[in-house]
Amino acid sequence: MYVLGITGDAPADALSQTVDRVVARLERAGRVGIVRYDATIADGTASVSEGGPRGGDVTYELGADGDWAATGTGLTVADAIDDLATTCEYAVVVGVDGLRHPQIVLGTPIETAVEPLAVLEDPRDLDVETALEALHGREPYETLGSLVDRVTSAPEAERAGAIATFTGRVRAKESSDDVRTTHLEFETYDGVADERLSVIETDLAARDGVFGVELHHRTGVVRDGEDIVFVVILAGHRREAFRAVEDGIDRLKDEVPLFKKEVTVDDEFWAHDRS
Repeated sequence: MYVLGITGDAPADALSQTVDRVVARLERAGRVGIVRYDATIADGTASVSEGGPRGGDVTYELGADGDWAATGTGLTVADAIDDLATTCEYAVVVGVDGLRHPQIVLGTPIETAVEPLAVLEDPRDLDVETALEALHGREPYETLGSLVDRVTSAPEAERAGAIATFTGRVRAKESSDDVRTTHLEFETYDGVADERLSVIETDLAARDGVFGVELHHRTGVVRDGEDIVFVVILAGHRREAFRAVEDGIDRLKDEVPLFKKEVTVDDEFWAHDRS
């Protein structure tokens, strides 16, 4: 799934019109989820239906055709994006300045967590096609759930009796005396890592009893406690699944060219420079 933020201090009607233009274009390419952030909404005060049932943390209203609406408490922007990752090709996040995904900034330039796709004083100057081409050049957002969903959609999924997964995450400390790691930064040559990942996926998928393979390694900044890498295997039986998962992560670590910088509370260094 590709995540696109739209934010800025442009007038509300201009922001809304831009969102409508972008979403209309994206809907021609795939399913689009929208996350609208409003800091004035207080937990527990929003209601899907006035006079509807109260209580509980989340309320869903479902329609006969699969339409739905929901309200609740305790959901973050990141949680909402994760939820969309299993069902949508695109997520458009409106009104979040510090989003760690590509953004279109309308109005006064602001500092963003990643390089914006466009910064425009006049929203009417937005070239939607150019912005979306740039979006597709960025890394898509994957979760363990989105990868599991993909392998279970494989043509031979009905023959599978096992799904095995591996998730690697940023470790803050290896021992209690270590200096805390705040985040890792991963860089790669354009296209090279993807090519190697594709070769490994093809090799694993060719094994007897393996019906689906997904490998994904994040790039850019990955913070303490966040997921870095996923290996997902769909197989006929647990033995084939476990072996393929182990071989998949071992080959990824050995064969995929990724450059890792570790940033601690005291220092920062590239992994190959560490003595």
